Amino acid sequence: MRRDPLASDCLASDCKFTPYWWDVDGVDLAALAETGAALPERVDVAVVGGGYTGLSAALTLARAGRAVAVLDAEVPGFGCSSRNGGLVGPSLHKLGLAGLSAKYGARKADDILRESMAGLEFLFDLIARERIDCHLVRTGRFRGAISPRGYEAMARETEALKKAVGLDADMVPRAEQGAEIGSDHYHGGVVSHGDGFLQPALYAAGLAARCRLAGAGLFGQARVESVSRDGQDFDLRIGGRRLKARNVLIATNGYTGKELPGFRRRLIPLRSGMIATEPLSGDMMRSISPKNRGFSDDSRLVYYYRPSPDGRRLLFGGRAFDIADRPRAYGRDLHAGMTRIFPQLRAVAVSHVWSGVVAYTFDHAPHLGEFDGIHYAMGYCGSGVGRATYFGHKIALRILGHPQSRTAFDDLPFETRPFYNGYPWFVPFVLRWHALIDRMGR
Repeated sequence: MRRDPLASDCLASDCKFTPYWWDVDGVDLAALAETGAALPERVDVAVVGGGYTGLSAALTLARAGRAVAVLDAEVPGFGCSSRNGGLVGPSLHKLGLAGLSAKYGARKADDILRESMAGLEFLFDLIARERIDCHLVRTGRFRGAISPRGYEAMARETEALKKAVGLDADMVPRAEQGAEIGSDHYHGGVVSHGDGFLQPALYAAGLAARCRLAGAGLFGQARVESVSRDGQDFDLRIGGRRLKARNVLIATNGYTGKELPGFRRRLIPLRSGMIATEPLSGDMMRSISPKNRGFSDDSRLVYYYRPSPDGRRLLFGGRAFDIADRPRAYGRDLHAGMTRIFPQLRAVAVSHVWSGVVAYTFDHAPHLGEFDGIHYAMGYCGSGVGRATYFGHKIALRILGHPQSRTAFDDLPFETRPFYNGYPWFVPFVLRWHALIDRMGR
């Protein structure tokens, strides 16, 4: 086992600082985009951002006969859509039944949670319908509690969700968690049986391929520098080029830049890092995940992890302490977090370290709608695989004027805070504090 002497002995000497997903399954995102190609003079819809949201929207729009251009600063799928952990679920615990009910009332909370579950099923149906081979499995997820108090809160929330929206989940006490996870770190947890995981870069590539077959144009190295009104149309400036569009969809999520200040100041970008271990033995992998489940926990640093599709590695993620991309630093932090949960992996080196930028919102809910005539969908709070796909489809239906575009999220106010400009200077301090609280088991 080769180690990198500059990385506190946890990174392999040939460790790669690019996503593990890019090294397997022949994924070539660049091949699916027209990089350097001439833009059309005019389209019906310009989609800014080529992640899951933009690609899902483009597929719906193109199949409805609209001329669509997807514009990405890199290539479609380059951001978090090919960098995330691939865990998929309705993420009901992030919205929270009690919090939603207190803020919006019981009926609205019920509608939001039910639609969150419907969005997950939309994702699974789309993958099956489009025959996208992205190693999707639905073996459930174990979510661990880092304290006894957390377990009790988890049990209350799970029971409430089972009654309210029929969540298929079971509590697992600490004495029985060995059947779910090879760790004594947690004080029990909950298994959500409907969750699963996939290969995120393969899924992004599959969506992009379907978009091209439907007639959508996918343009790489096409950073949109401004969007302005021009009569009934919009004028987009991309480098020295211009594009006219009848409608514009902003689908940039965590990569929303200063050129879009009205959206940027409503999002809190956070860097989410991941590591991949070097290949493990079959016995080791079976001991870590006896039922081939995905995992997460209720820590404030939001650890999430899962077996690789070939069952040979553990892929482990969590929040980085800095918005800047410093892979050696967050690689060490993630390795330390992983070995606190799995001490048996202390001697295992890390083969890949990478990250992407997710977007949180001030109310912890995703948002879609229209702002000054520009459509948008964003703010998935770290759970974007299913949400982004579903929201992209729904916002496309709204652009089309389709009666089924209505969602329970439509009238949620997209909040910001006074003097906030989109630069989260406070995040490193908050995350360090959260890390301390997590270590204290609170």
